[in-house]
Amino acid sequence: MRWFGFGFNAFGQIYVRDKLIKGVCSDAVNEVKVSSPTELANQVDRSDCCLTTDYQIRASWSRRASLHLDGDSFACLAGFVSNESCGKPMKESRGCKDAIISESYLTLAFSDRLESWDLQKKEKTPSWSIKINPHPESSGPPVNLPLVPGGYIATKPPLYRSLSPHLRAKSLALSAEHAILLTASGAVYTWGLGSHGQLGHGGLSSEEEPRAVEALWGMPMSCIATGGWHSVCISDGGDLYVWGWNNSGQLGLPSQGLRKTLQQQSSQQAGASSQDANTSPTEEPKEEEKHEEVFISIQAFPALLDITPSCEIRTVSCGCRHTAAVTTTGDLYTWGWGDYGQLGHQTFISSDEPQRVEFFREQQMRVVDVVCGAWNTFAAGVKEEVA
Repeated sequence: MRWFGFGFNAFGQIYVRDKLIKGVCSDAVNEVKVSSPTELANQVDRSDCCLTTDYQIRASWSRRASLHLDGDSFACLAGFVSNESCGKPMKESRGCKDAIISESYLTLAFSDRLESWDLQKKEKTPSWSIKINPHPESSGPPVNLPLVPGGYIATKPPLYRSLSPHLRAKSLALSAEHAILLTASGAVYTWGLGSHGQLGHGGLSSEEEPRAVEALWGMPMSCIATGGWHSVCISDGGDLYVWGWNNSGQLGLPSQGLRKTLQQQSSQQAGASSQDANTSPTEEPKEEEKHEEVFISIQAFPALLDITPSCEIRTVSCGCRHTAAVTTTGDLYTWGWGDYGQLGHQTFISSDEPQRVEFFREQQMRVVDVVCGAWNTFAAGVKEEVA
């Protein structure tokens, strides 16, 4: 399995050039924005660890964590970290079973304890820790971060927040201001800030406690994800449901704000071309050529998103204002804000329509996982087996 990254790279979350290390600022735009999927360099020191080929990615705005779980498990950091620790196994992470990363904290789950480390301080002890009872019948992770026994780990203090055991939480996705929870029975609950419809309750009100998304009641869900101001989930049948803010097309629904931005950019380019050619700018379309289109700025209820051609969704992840989904056949689709190349279409253009990332097809690879940072995307692919 090979991991590829694209999008925001200002801190070297995807790759690091010599010029970036030396602090030279020339050609900075090309280093900050990566529009084509680029394989993540294996920067782990082979002499210092048991190197594994299969690993998992966790991402925040300025950092990436690589979680190696085979053999001597550990985590490595890349991005906005010190040069001496970049790409090297964190000694504090030896033996960890899971990890999550935010702009401030790295939380590690071990078989018998949880630890949260402040990434903005050079401390020799964790900022927060708690002992947990290991699973007697399983060697796997005792928790599914950010879920922990009795609650969850938040992105900011207080780090530990309690959850009712009656929810029977299976997984949890957190944004900076809202949360979406999946229960063992496939029900979806949300709480937190609701100003952009991201809670899916039909209004813009916030919720202090988990509240069931009634529009999804009776349809078991299998996967959840959350962006800055939007939420998504996948049904057991592979259908994708979206709700929340759509200003950049992150829901995959027609976005008036995005269309206006694209039209302005197109008009500016057309105006510049017409001046060069001594001709008049492009004329407005005739009245009969115009057609009414329903634009959606805020979708306060879950909406079924159709991806063309028809397909079933296996997993999904959200950035701040973009979304990436993997189909059961191994195709990767992305949509939303694309200014940093985070859609992977080798452009910096945003889109309110799901588009397949052709790179993986061209490389005869099948995508098996996707993880979004705030402004970037990481996808794992394997070579297609030739019959």
